[in-house]
Amino acid sequence: MQIILASSSKRRQQLLKDAQIEFSIIQPKYDERYPKKLRKTEIPRYIVKKKIEVLKHLSNANNLILVADTIVWTGKECLEKPKNKIHAEKMLRSLSNKKHQVITVVGFLHNKEIELIKRKTIVKFRKLRSEEISFYVKNFSPIDKAGAYGIQEWIGSIGVDWINGSYTNVVGLPLSHVLKKLKKYIDNHFD
Repeated sequence: MQIILASSSKRRQQLLKDAQIEFSIIQPKYDERYPKKLRKTEIPRYIVKKKIEVLKHLSNANNLILVADTIVWTGKECLEKPKNKIHAEKMLRSLSNKKHQVITVVGFLHNKEIELIKRKTIVKFRKLRSEEISFYVKNFSPIDKAGAYGIQEWIGSIGVDWINGSYTNVVGLPLSHVLKKLKKYIDNHFD
């Protein structure tokens, strides 16, 4: 069975490589807009289903397509990818000294059938100083990350007080849960 990751996320690609999974990559263009009335898990679930619709024509019995979406939820709002560096700094200030949720939904598309899993991790940042936020935004790439940060980068090392849940979920893919599903699909394929 061929495993296909439908994502341009370098972090998701690296997680699968690190797990020694053989896979190919496709990078379709997606419309990631969603109705503003959606909350928490409803948002990545909606986006993953939209992504899967774009890919259904590629689905067959010999491949398994993985699609994922990750959001940062704080208080009553979704922190998406920042529009620019000023927006990224504002997001990081809003996360400073607070807890937030990182929610990922992963879709598995096999033979036109869809299965979704969701995972939530709670992350608590210590109080970040303004110069730390500025340094991170200037020297790293917060623009392509939900919530304007990568936990695997400098800001995660110096700023995260604690997490409750899957670390790899915060990176962008709840790897142990994904591997468990992949094993199930591969075992069923060879039965």
